[in-house]
Amino acid sequence: MAALTFAHHILFSKPSVFLHSTKNGFNTLFSVSVPAPFLRRYKSSQTIAAASSLLELGGVKISKEDVVKDEPTNNVPDLIFTKLGLQLHRRDHHPLGILKNAIYEYFDTNYNNQFHKFDDLCPIVTTKENFDEVLVPSDHADLLRKGYANFLVTGDVYRRDSIDSTHYPVFHQMEGVRVFSPNDWNDSGMDATLYAAQDLKACLEGLARHLFGAVEMRWVDSYFPFTNPSFELEIYFQEKWLEVLGCGVMEQEILKRGGKSDNVAWAFGLGLERLAMVLFDIPDIRLFWSTDKRFTSQFTKGQLGIKFKPFSKYPPCYKDMSFWINDSFTENNLCEIVRGVAGDLAEEVQLIDNFTNKKGMTSHCYRITYRSMERSLTDEEINELQWNVRDQVQSQMNIVLR
Repeated sequence: MAALTFAHHILFSKPSVFLHSTKNGFNTLFSVSVPAPFLRRYKSSQTIAAASSLLELGGVKISKEDVVKDEPTNNVPDLIFTKLGLQLHRRDHHPLGILKNAIYEYFDTNYNNQFHKFDDLCPIVTTKENFDEVLVPSDHADLLRKGYANFLVTGDVYRRDSIDSTHYPVFHQMEGVRVFSPNDWNDSGMDATLYAAQDLKACLEGLARHLFGAVEMRWVDSYFPFTNPSFELEIYFQEKWLEVLGCGVMEQEILKRGGKSDNVAWAFGLGLERLAMVLFDIPDIRLFWSTDKRFTSQFTKGQLGIKFKPFSKYPPCYKDMSFWINDSFTENNLCEIVRGVAGDLAEEVQLIDNFTNKKGMTSHCYRITYRSMERSLTDEEINELQWNVRDQVQSQMNIVLR
């Protein structure tokens, strides 16, 4: 079985949902998000028109009808399909691109251009690479086998998620890897793991200062399946502790399969949106996808930390919906339906009440906030959206509305 993944392999993020279908006589898997460790990106030579019904990914032509189907095995919504190939992280005047380039600048300056950069790798992989070898994604194993000792990989990640100002079904992740040889640590008086961990912390503390200035920092022990030991870096910024990234010393099995059994390495992963929202004072994650010139014209290539100036605040509209849930109910599935109907007009989905009756039936009441960032919505628009949401929730989730 082959696999086409519309998400990217990430070390420090969670897996999500998958789609199975049949294409060209063999089983094909379309993945919205995968649990393999690292990121994967598109080839620069491919032709992608995100709003088109036909994509060409790594030489494989895929129609929208191949991907988005009204059947139980399909979980790729229209919203995800329209985001393919937009590559916000490769736009030099976009906040995500500005942040990515600032991180590149730090590594180029402090490591004499030793880090190779990848933000456009091919997404086509086999099922074995996606699932059977989740410890070692093919692109990073290939990069290790090809002799890359220091590299940064950037791409976008797709998964079902909550609906609020900080969550979106598409976000952008950067991963970094640095490999050491025995000559690096033999004269240090430390074992390989300790040497790599200390170098990792020094590197990332320097990156935090590069991005945020002279801030207080702390390290928190954590767990990731692909690193040991594992850490999270937090900084004290704007009167609160902010998680910046996850990192750790890479599991030796990854290096072994990459042909570097005598080496040790560290790896880190960070979300570009999370940091860009803080650095640029962007209050809503949906704004990153806005094409409104009142947003896009505020940012300049190379200017990190320009503070976003809100151009308008349109009124929200609240609609409540109550229903009896079943055993298969999940909030993320509800949010996916709301997004499928309302798109970026859905600002938040919040559980505001729940109870269980004497028969053991549980009721949830959710408040859906609708708001456009660019115009005022009419009552007719909101009512139509809400009725469509109710119909879709009832038919797709097999729940009973109250």
